[in-house]
Amino acid sequence: MSDISSLVSGVLELRHLRTLQQLRASGSLVEAAERLCVTQSALSHQLKELEGRLQATLFVRKSRPLRFTEVGKKLLQLAEKVLPQIADTERELRALQCGEAGRLFMAIECHSCFNWLMPTVEVFRQQWPSVEMDFSAGFTFEPLPALQRGEVDAVITSDPLELEGVAYQPLFVYEMQLACANQHPLASRGVWQPQDLASETVLTYPVERSRLDVFKRFLNPAGVEPKQIRTSELTLMMVQLAASNLGVCALPNWVLEEYRRQNLLSVASAGDDGVWPTLYVALREDSLQQIYVQEFLQLAREHCFKTLTGIRSPSVTGSIK
Repeated sequence: MSDISSLVSGVLELRHLRTLQQLRASGSLVEAAERLCVTQSALSHQLKELEGRLQATLFVRKSRPLRFTEVGKKLLQLAEKVLPQIADTERELRALQCGEAGRLFMAIECHSCFNWLMPTVEVFRQQWPSVEMDFSAGFTFEPLPALQRGEVDAVITSDPLELEGVAYQPLFVYEMQLACANQHPLASRGVWQPQDLASETVLTYPVERSRLDVFKRFLNPAGVEPKQIRTSELTLMMVQLAASNLGVCALPNWVLEEYRRQNLLSVASAGDDGVWPTLYVALREDSLQQIYVQEFLQLAREHCFKTLTGIRSPSVTGSIK
């Protein structure tokens, strides 16, 4: 097993390295298969086939958390070296072939997305310095009509509207969760129903209710009106208000996970099945084939699945129009 080059040339494929990376990141075959957009049985077959080629096991079955063998760890080390180099080279080649300047002005309707968007933007800027970039939060204007008019070039949204000439590229599926102070009467419950918010102050961003998942997907269908609504442009402010028992907030699971781990908030699902929106990048159809737009989408997806907790691959691949 010491001659890793012979393994690469004779046994390993890049898809094997990508699979092992996703298995480590997700911690389970089920979630790794979801991230890779394959069935669990197909993923299990791929891993067993690879173990047969290597004549070695890669991880301990039914271990919690998932534990890799020494052979598996060695291949993961290889994946960490090889896959980023290949991805960077592919992007550089595409940039050289394209050789074009461009513009990518973005508006963000999902206002808690800045924590993953900014690192993506920084990497993109390094790779595409000729593309002019800017972005803004969609508090004071309607981003999707602005996209249709050509005033912005992309919109991060979980609320797609059917607009002529606009296509939606899915990034990932997330859970909208509810959060309250640890001393709140509902803090011990893992699931809340819409009527639980009838006596609560709901903390939201200062946008129309029709653009907020807590109303559109949870309260409005049940005909429930909260006692009071309090707005803030800052996610951190909403979290602090909720932790101080001054209201309850509804935010994506990847945002709330950090505060739940620190025991600053109690987190619950919205309804028995939860609320699971899909986050999209909205684009004008005439920009879909631009290489730098495709590169941004790929970078965004890679970064999100690498860093965010609790997200899922869209059940239906491709775009909606």
